[in-house]
Amino acid sequence: MRQLSKNPRIPEQQRASTGVAGLDDILGGGLPTGHLYLVEGTPGSGKTTLGLQFLRRGVQEGEKGLYITLSETASELHTVASSHGWSLDGVEVFELVTDEGLSPDAEQSILHPSEVELGETTRGVMAAVERLKPTRVVFDSLSEMRLLAQNPLRYRRQVLALKSFFSTRGCTVLLLDDRSADQDDLQLHSIAHGVVSLEQAIDQYGPGRRRLHVIKMRGIRFRGGEHDFSLDTGGLSVFPRLVAAEHRQQQAELMVGTGTAEFDALLGGGLARGSNILFSGPSGVGKTTTAIACVRAALLRGERAVYYLFDEGLGTLLIRSRALGLDIASYLENGQLELKALDPAEVSPGEFANMVRTAVEDAGVQTVVIDSLNAYLQAMSGDKHLLLQMHELLTYLNQRGVVTILILAQHGLLGDIRSDVDLSYLSDGIVLFRFFEARGSLLKAISVVKSRTSQHELTIREFRLGKAGVEIGQALQDFEGVMTGVASYKGSTPLLGDTLLAGRR
Repeated sequence: MRQLSKNPRIPEQQRASTGVAGLDDILGGGLPTGHLYLVEGTPGSGKTTLGLQFLRRGVQEGEKGLYITLSETASELHTVASSHGWSLDGVEVFELVTDEGLSPDAEQSILHPSEVELGETTRGVMAAVERLKPTRVVFDSLSEMRLLAQNPLRYRRQVLALKSFFSTRGCTVLLLDDRSADQDDLQLHSIAHGVVSLEQAIDQYGPGRRRLHVIKMRGIRFRGGEHDFSLDTGGLSVFPRLVAAEHRQQQAELMVGTGTAEFDALLGGGLARGSNILFSGPSGVGKTTTAIACVRAALLRGERAVYYLFDEGLGTLLIRSRALGLDIASYLENGQLELKALDPAEVSPGEFANMVRTAVEDAGVQTVVIDSLNAYLQAMSGDKHLLLQMHELLTYLNQRGVVTILILAQHGLLGDIRSDVDLSYLSDGIVLFRFFEARGSLLKAISVVKSRTSQHELTIREFRLGKAGVEIGQALQDFEGVMTGVASYKGSTPLLGDTLLAGRR
């Protein structure tokens, strides 16, 4: 008896690109040709735009395209195309409802209108296909056919008839459905070779979130789950869900410097490639400037870096960096550093992950800074499983050998200091920044509380920002109240400002 293979090889099938690179990636190369697919979504979700992109891609590949419309006029379709800067040259638009169908001569009272119109609609579709012999067809939309059919059995038979007809003509067909039925029509799911769902959700603030979900696709492997997408001038842009396991690479163990010898010593040798480190502390303590110093050290080594700025203004960051001797303007000009100021209310998690992936894989970025996690996480609090998405992103960056710096601002300056989110379990290292009181002055301290990659110091050191950038002093003893958040220093170890105070006396 012949034993079946545990992992049967899926035969290769000829594919038709959807015209959307991200969707092709999710499908593993596009739609298998010669089949009928259902694209469903509420009005405004992007079905028509996807259909036009599908047909335009066919024209680019020398294929004939046919857009059959029951719900929109040819003029409206050309308007949609023009809004994206497209031309529909090479795409035939066939209107089943024309001015003639609205004339008094077309009216009759012997038969029920649905009995006549449904048959005429089906025959009209078949006649158009026979005349043009297209390779790609978009049928917009099924809701009109559902209304004409009057009952589910007749509707299903008409859809099956169209499926059989298209399959014998070698057409790849997209059926658009606006979900106007009282409940999801699972009959269509069983008939179609594949089902793609477009969804949009309106949050309390900011633009609506758009997500794409491939519900089913026969005969091919595809990436399941929800994928963010945007609908803007130029069409749909789909951002495939990041799966870190697909990007595993062997990385050599290597430590790189932060640009400050004392900080390297505190970290146990510097920053490890393929790791992420969290800078945590109250606002104004110096987290961003320390991150800029680390980025500048990477730039001096000849690496490429990208800095994602969610909180602070771009101009403010550049001015402060220049004043502290950490000028990065020249690196921005030559493209070695990319500084992206983002509005978290306008960027979806999937789009951001795709942005980071493009920077790493296409631009060769080796250092990434996300400043800050508070704005990124809180502004998108309506997105489900956001921490899991961040986990996938950080795992991916680690596997690519990237040094990732995360900045997390804590609430409060003194006393009870809290964080919006707990990312300690995601971080390979944690650097804690604190204010403390000593000799009548408000000073700053820095310590490393966690490192998975090196044997770090367990000391607390004074930290300050001066004209020379980041300065870190000796290990300090005799702190009181560090864990309570109200730290004061009672020791005798010289502080960074003691020399200046002595000179004034």
